[in-house]
Amino acid sequence: MNLLRREFLQLAASAAVALPAGSRFARAQAYPSRPVRIVVGVPAGGTFDIIARLIGQWLSERLGQQFVIENRPGAATNVGTDLVAHAPADGYTLLLTGSPNAINATLYDPRKLNYNFIRDIAPVASIERMPLVMAVNPAFPAKTVPEFISYAKANPARVNQGSGGIGSTGHVSGELFKMMTGVTMAHVPYRGEAPALTDLLGEQVQVVFSTAGSLIGYLKAGSLRPLAVTSETRLALLPDVPPLAEFLPGYEASAWGGIGAPSNTPVEIIDRLNKEINAGLADPKLKAQLADLGATVLAGSPADFGKFIAAETEKWSKVVKFSGAKAE
Repeated sequence: MNLLRREFLQLAASAAVALPAGSRFARAQAYPSRPVRIVVGVPAGGTFDIIARLIGQWLSERLGQQFVIENRPGAATNVGTDLVAHAPADGYTLLLTGSPNAINATLYDPRKLNYNFIRDIAPVASIERMPLVMAVNPAFPAKTVPEFISYAKANPARVNQGSGGIGSTGHVSGELFKMMTGVTMAHVPYRGEAPALTDLLGEQVQVVFSTAGSLIGYLKAGSLRPLAVTSETRLALLPDVPPLAEFLPGYEASAWGGIGAPSNTPVEIIDRLNKEINAGLADPKLKAQLADLGATVLAGSPADFGKFIAAETEKWSKVVKFSGAKAE
């Protein structure tokens, strides 16, 4: 009887250990059982929004439930991020995270935010990196980066950098350039990239750091001149344009995007989403669609994405502090 009792207790203990694992597996297999929303902190129609829609469509097809894009613009993506940070951690509210999140951690007074991005948003999957292009008006005297640096140092009051706003990726990319070269440029913030590019065309500002997708039409038409790309290597979209790193070793700046979820979202749901998103990033059609936007695929595990976010947050913290920029 004692032997049978011991065997029974051992079996019961094994079952108790196996039950949570089995329950987690069943929960992952059942997910999603209803539509999922992906919150995007910018208005519909821009590149960032398009990336969310491409990933949402892929996940809808793979997982058999609608992944609905919900645009919640405001406060440089803080409105949407705050919403997701306080949403139920059940996998049915996701966030399109991006470089603004890493920049905002320093740009905004943390005491005035209702969330901490690294603490409250769990990394699910990185999606892409999108290098920027340093572009000038064709009438600008400098035709290369060394010539631009020389001109800016000789004419510190005559170079204005336009951007899509204080703390935008374009803004801090220019600040990183200033930090590494010692040049002086006045920053002129606009409400979005489009008006900044309009004023660059009209020679109201002298330089912008903008995404290739936003600039490509002007570059092909010869309306604007590219001096460099902000990636460490050349872009397939602009193979004749050198990277800034050729002149400034170590320079790199990119807009980037990925998927996050409220912290404490079940790990099995995060892992399933990560697996399906990485499958999409390996799909030739989706890769080509991202490439058309000027983006390069950034695949990896949730842990990889978490390390990337931490590194980007630290990097831009130094640049924002150097610039002295504060959120409006």
